[in-house]
Amino acid sequence: MATLHTPLFQRYRGNPILTAADWPYRVHTVFNAGATLLADGTTLLLCRAEDHRGHSHLCAARSANGIDGWHIDPQPTMLPEPEHWPEELWGIEDPRITFVPELGQYAVVYTSYAQGGPGVSLALTSDFRSFERYGVVMQPEDKDAALLPHRIGGNWALVHRPVGSFGAHIWISYSPDLRHWGSHKPILQARRGAWWDANKIGLSPPPIETAAGWLMIYHGVRTTPGGCLYRLGLALFDRDSPERCLLRGDSWVFGPEAPYECLGDVGHVVFPCGLTIAPDGDTLHMYYGGADSCIALATASIRALLEWLYTNGTTCE
Repeated sequence: MATLHTPLFQRYRGNPILTAADWPYRVHTVFNAGATLLADGTTLLLCRAEDHRGHSHLCAARSANGIDGWHIDPQPTMLPEPEHWPEELWGIEDPRITFVPELGQYAVVYTSYAQGGPGVSLALTSDFRSFERYGVVMQPEDKDAALLPHRIGGNWALVHRPVGSFGAHIWISYSPDLRHWGSHKPILQARRGAWWDANKIGLSPPPIETAAGWLMIYHGVRTTPGGCLYRLGLALFDRDSPERCLLRGDSWVFGPEAPYECLGDVGHVVFPCGLTIAPDGDTLHMYYGGADSCIALATASIRALLEWLYTNGTTCE
């Protein structure tokens, strides 16, 4: 296996880019933000903000360059509505954003939390001011979900991570109308033994469509005597049949090293929910939560990620 000498992901020197201290209203912490580029080139982050009860809501932050000069909504952008959506009783978390050209809207897939555990909920928006909620589309326990931007074989496709007696693996499901889901298939499994991703895995940002296939950045969790370690790996899936894994890297490509990633409410965690791609079509801006306590930025080249997978990946079984 080739050795990785140059880091694939470069941390922004000014990290973290957003913390609770930047917020215009009182929150405990902010982290795990979905991301998208708006039509005018503005970067929008839909941030998970946790209040002092421990419940989360979503709040938008906008920046012209995606790095600094953030303008944060003065009030929560999307609050839980348990009176209408009881699955949101304990908060809404970890959004992933996909722009869907067919609908002319952004699909926000997020975790809704209540007594039954975490489930996958969906909402559509055109302006990040008002949201059309679809409610739970994947029952608890399920999370780490994102919608692909266009139909596959006539159906919408949702990547998600259910948990059950079968383990904690990444699945894909299909729907004709975004409401009724079926054809559930596992597409990437947590490994067994002493691997970095042996305990459980989950989707991180939405998969990236490339000419080579769907490039997935996923997180793997390893349980140690000192707690859990959250690191990132890469996998590639067939463009026309995204349930078919083509390549998977054996080693992680990004893990907690900086103080803001190692020290916080949940230490030793890097957890990206969002990314944007620059106009050059290659430069990726990955927005991630550090230690469940802040939002940070790392950049990478999509071309370099694919080249690394071709060199260091193994064919999926």
